[in-house]
Amino acid sequence: MMSSTQSLSEIQRRIDEVTRFLFTTLSIANAHTVEFFTHDVWSRFVAVPPQEVLTAFSSSCDQQRDPELKAKDLPGTTFGFCSHTNRLVDMHGLLQAAKAHALPGLGVCMSRNDLLQALNERLEHTGAELEPHEFMNFKKTHEVQSMSAVVACLAQRCRVKQVIDVGSGKGYLSSFLSLQYGLNVFGIDSSSTNTHGALERNRKLKKFSRAYQKSKSRAGRAQRDSTTESPREESLCGGDDASQEEVLIGSSDVQPTEEITLEDENNDNSRAEELFLSAFSADVAQTPSPRIPPAQLSAEEKERRKRENLEWKAQRRGDSGGGTALFSPLTSYVTPETELRELIDELREAVVVGLHTCGDLAPSTLRMFAAKPELAAVCSVGCCYHLLSEEFDPAREECLSGGGGVCGFPLSQYLRQQSWFCGRNARMSACLALERVSVGQGIQMESLFYRAVLHVILRDHYGSFKSERRVGNVYSKAKSFVDYVRRALRRLELDDSKLSDTDIQGYREAYEPRVDEMHAFNMLKVALAPCIEGLILLDRLCYLKEQELPFCALVQLFDPLLSPRCYAVVGLKSFGESTRGVNLGKKNM
Repeated sequence: MMSSTQSLSEIQRRIDEVTRFLFTTLSIANAHTVEFFTHDVWSRFVAVPPQEVLTAFSSSCDQQRDPELKAKDLPGTTFGFCSHTNRLVDMHGLLQAAKAHALPGLGVCMSRNDLLQALNERLEHTGAELEPHEFMNFKKTHEVQSMSAVVACLAQRCRVKQVIDVGSGKGYLSSFLSLQYGLNVFGIDSSSTNTHGALERNRKLKKFSRAYQKSKSRAGRAQRDSTTESPREESLCGGDDASQEEVLIGSSDVQPTEEITLEDENNDNSRAEELFLSAFSADVAQTPSPRIPPAQLSAEEKERRKRENLEWKAQRRGDSGGGTALFSPLTSYVTPETELRELIDELREAVVVGLHTCGDLAPSTLRMFAAKPELAAVCSVGCCYHLLSEEFDPAREECLSGGGGVCGFPLSQYLRQQSWFCGRNARMSACLALERVSVGQGIQMESLFYRAVLHVILRDHYGSFKSERRVGNVYSKAKSFVDYVRRALRRLELDDSKLSDTDIQGYREAYEPRVDEMHAFNMLKVALAPCIEGLILLDRLCYLKEQELPFCALVQLFDPLLSPRCYAVVGLKSFGESTRGVNLGKKNM
């Protein structure tokens, strides 16, 4: 039987450690890069040369992380900042403290393998990574394959066969779960474009599956003629690889008759999964439309979405000949108050999942899990922290857009009692990828430099100008700095004729010697990013702990180099004894 490795009080202590660190350092993360020169950001926050920062950051990236590493402050400093001036004076002290207050240093996460072994002790191997292929990039392949194994094991542990994929997008995870593991998946997305694209993609996958099934059936008959071995007893998280291929080639109208295994995925199964994933066709990929809260939908749009869902349900019943479809994409905007049984007629107990659900959708998924008795488990990977709404941020307008005015952060009662907020710029910093920057996949500094110098020009020649005013994707189209400035001024509907090319180029030459300052400052933001992300995720874990669940944990599902938003919040409301013998291909009574 599983148990959480940290108690609620232990998670709260970790939160206290991180908030204490961020209380000192968050001002750096909240400094707006656009205002770097106009507000003299470097001099305000840093008292060491930029080259010292860059050298220390590079040296720190070359060293292995030590989970037991504890920062030691120099006299008169706190986390590398002078106690009197609040400026950074000890770069090594800051980096050491940042590592200690990120999730790996706090020691609060499980690995994916540890979770799978906890879910089923028979599991010895959880699958092999696939090579990148034509219609699905390596990153998405890695994410879908890694997360689907966890979701399938959660479903078996909870003795359920239904999955609700919130923010299902193009349906990659949903299709894989249905066709590879025989799970009945309801993919819910607010974009009808995504829903239709996912439905068309799944249709093509089923067509592929039928053809592949015939091929494997012929091979299977030949193999049975040459062997007399009896089939082994199998389970979802341990067994041979033959049944996985049979489930793979099954479609929504050909139910799997054997139980599903994961143990030997690195053998024949990797080829089967490679064929499966290569069937995702680029010609059905669509650009997603923005999520629109229900309150902002017109009566016509609400009626259209309702009609589409009803028509799709009727079509599905006809296509399946009375059987149960394995993948059901639906268009709806979901909140914790959404009545899932009204949206999904055939809903029983289910696992709710979300792969890189943006902004408030991730905390909404956790609230939904806690509130709905029909949801037995959750596996949620969030992203886009800059789109989170914050209850106690002075700029509260973000919190009031949809979702009944309920904000995404903080989620836990513990942080809400402290009225904690990060700030939008800090949340944007949390999206930076330390692991990628550490291996040379750096930030596009020239575009940031251009924008900061443009802000100086706006101040000097066009009066006070808000940093929030966006110039859009001008940099990618500009041929030079002069061209960039002129395009930006026209985008902002300002008269660019009052400045000559020489005037504009003079600004670049004046500030170019300070590029290293901007580069170094952004590396400070990168170093703090895992700590801010860690606080957001600890808040979500603390929320589940507050619900007194028998099991909940933070789990690193993905390789952060491939997928920087690599942590999942996993929770179960109950779990029983060994579930060997549960057949996911049979109707759950």
